[in-house]
Amino acid sequence: MTSKTKPTVLFLCTGNYYRSRFAEMWFNHLAETAGLDWRAESRGLAIERGVSLVGPISPATVAELKKLGVNQPATHRGMMSCTAADLLAATHIVALKEAEHRPLLSERHPGWEDRVKYWHVHDLDAATTEQALGEIRNLVESFLFELPRPEPIETLAAAGQSF
Repeated sequence: MTSKTKPTVLFLCTGNYYRSRFAEMWFNHLAETAGLDWRAESRGLAIERGVSLVGPISPATVAELKKLGVNQPATHRGMMSCTAADLLAATHIVALKEAEHRPLLSERHPGWEDRVKYWHVHDLDAATTEQALGEIRNLVESFLFELPRPEPIETLAAAGQSF
């Protein structure tokens, strides 16, 4: 990479309120803890669908991150819509639920739907908070091990880094 910009993972969900925000902040926490030169961002593909949501981020997301010891800003940013620039800037793109997000990508960002890694994490309509956030936690941890690193994973493990 020729610039000083860190490689980026872009997590996508519908509202950028719950699942993708948790994935972003958990990923960043783990990457920083492990000394990895990666960062995550998150965006929503249809934030207008969340007009009834209260606050800038899900209280369940905030509570789980706090429980996991993740430092959080004093004030969380609001939900953000995915733009073409976001997609172009990302090194990797992960959508949290294929059945939900592939059609939105196809509709709003044609041509990108086949360039995304899809997970299958249900929203609150089909999973509890504990189930969804636990699954995202595990998926993020596994995904982090798949990313290129400056040192072999064995070196990180020997240095006491664990996920």
